[in-house]
Amino acid sequence: MTVPEFAYFNGKLVPWNDAKVHVFSPVAKYGIGIFEGIRGYWNPSQEQLHLFRLKEHLERYAFSQKAMRFDEGPSDEALTKALIDLCKANEFRATVHIRLMAFIDEMGEMGATRPVGTAITALPRATTKQVSAGASAQISSWMRMPDNVMPARIKCNANYHNSRLAVMQAQRDGYDVALLLNSRGKLSEAPAMCVFMVRDGQLITPSATNDILESITRQTVMEIAEEYLGLKTVERDVDRTELILAEEVFYCGTGAEITPVTSVDRIAVGSGEPGAITRRLQHLYLDLVTGDSKDHPEWRTAVY
Repeated sequence: MTVPEFAYFNGKLVPWNDAKVHVFSPVAKYGIGIFEGIRGYWNPSQEQLHLFRLKEHLERYAFSQKAMRFDEGPSDEALTKALIDLCKANEFRATVHIRLMAFIDEMGEMGATRPVGTAITALPRATTKQVSAGASAQISSWMRMPDNVMPARIKCNANYHNSRLAVMQAQRDGYDVALLLNSRGKLSEAPAMCVFMVRDGQLITPSATNDILESITRQTVMEIAEEYLGLKTVERDVDRTELILAEEVFYCGTGAEITPVTSVDRIAVGSGEPGAITRRLQHLYLDLVTGDSKDHPEWRTAVY
């Protein structure tokens, strides 16, 4: 993998290979860290890189630190400047995926709340082929962890071990993606992605109390579905068999964007092809994130 020249680490831009923590740090020993994934979308006609919904990402980043009882880190203004400076320093002229991280650095045990380290990395990341072709999904035998065990709405490093197990199982069984059920047997989410279905023409997604990350992309999908398609999303419990009854299923996230699910447990969803509502939402979303649409300028932060 080709890496960029610079990363941001504890207050300054450093060469990529110099952004390091010690093996004895709490983040290395216990996974005591939180993060945000942020997309920067390159628009070649505008010669502009747009960071999508940065304000909302920083709000969730602050919540995760609060919930993890971290001491205070850099301000939103300082982080915004660091994100923009990093993109400029690396001279990105492509769509990128940015990882903003806070972690407990240096020495410390499980109860440590400081010092809070900050790191930002950014790498070019193209849209996956599944966004166009669709993905096959497996209902995982791994259960989504409940809120009173490891809260999914906190975007902390350690939570993603649950997702990793489901991803590894699905891929080894010949699927593209896993779908996780919660402790009540209801649909929760896909690893690092929220799930929607269209049933009887209605857009449906698991509610926020089904052990999901309160996803910014999920919120965006709900907003544009209502604004542009007149579809108000129903947030409720979803049974696993409804995924087979549905006309369309898709998952979404900062990295995944909006990806159709064409089969679940090798049973076709609808016609077995990406559905019309999913395709419409994809086009609306892409126009908004790249700035091809002038709507919702408050969602885009210009880098150049």
